[in-house]
Amino acid sequence: MPTYDPDNIFAKILRGEIPSHKIYEDDHTFAFMDIMPQADGHALVITKAGSRNLLDADPKVFTPLMTTVQKIARAAQQAFGVDGVLIKQFNEADAGQTVYHLHVHVIPRPAGTSLKPHSGQMADQTRLAEHAAKYRAALAQG
Repeated sequence: MPTYDPDNIFAKILRGEIPSHKIYEDDHTFAFMDIMPQADGHALVITKAGSRNLLDADPKVFTPLMTTVQKIARAAQQAFGVDGVLIKQFNEADAGQTVYHLHVHVIPRPAGTSLKPHSGQMADQTRLAEHAAKYRAALAQG
């Protein structure tokens, strides 16, 4: 299996080398808006520990990672007024992974809507900032 590359884009976001629309951060995880969202409110939760994906991660990262995923999913329900929240996680290219840093997608799903294709086109930054603010407000309310 290939090794973890500490210069991947998510590692650069963690180091502050690349900007992001931050939603939440604690000692072990970081949540931010996906810049190529498949739906309004599409967020990512990443570990601060360097691992390529679930296959090579230290099992100790899973509890804090999934705790944050749950927190962000609940905030998505409140912030975007949805009941459904899609949780996705990919491992290696054959499974669809494109950034090799352990991460989980949190995607609010309004009833009757389809996911947009992952087009490779970045979303409007103002809209992403607004969505991040909605998440932060929901988190502040508990």
